[in-house]
Amino acid sequence: MRRLGLPALLALPALCLAVAGLFHPHHLTYDTSWRWFTLHLPGLLAFPLVGVALAALVRLRTDPFAWAIRLTAYVYATFYTALDVISGVAAGYVTHELGPGVPRPDAVRLLFRIGTPLGEIGSWALLVTCALVLVDQVRRHGASGAVALVLLPGAWLVHVDHIFSPRGVLGMVLVGVGTGAVALVDATRSRSSA
Repeated sequence: MRRLGLPALLALPALCLAVAGLFHPHHLTYDTSWRWFTLHLPGLLAFPLVGVALAALVRLRTDPFAWAIRLTAYVYATFYTALDVISGVAAGYVTHELGPGVPRPDAVRLLFRIGTPLGEIGSWALLVTCALVLVDQVRRHGASGAVALVLLPGAWLVHVDHIFSPRGVLGMVLVGVGTGAVALVDATRSRSSA
């Protein structure tokens, strides 16, 4: 049971985002704006923790592969959090403050115009991070490291559908489960080689 502690902890940020995605509106309107805004506030904490969890898979290692994973996880965490702040928190807040019946002004469209490309950079970095984790795991653990393969479709679904239900939710579930599974394989292999 104790062996599952770290894998569960590392899976938690993505799994929490998957749950949040079940309530994430597909469109920003006045009627959905308060939920849009409030769901993105905890995202300020959870989105970067997905990157922290992926980087934690290579903790205590100093090889170039580990540094590449840390760097791409950092790029994901930084740029995807920018998307969350701009297109989530700011756009939701402004839309709500404008009140009912007000068409979306150019100011809100401009928020999405900057937030979306920043999120694209972040989601591509998540894909690269997951690909690097997969290569690293297979290189170090052989066939048992292939459990990291689940990260790739997860990252792809987040790339194409954020955390919107159902595909984005499934994507975050796969990222969370994949991160936890990699940590479990690492822990199991460490114990068996000790």
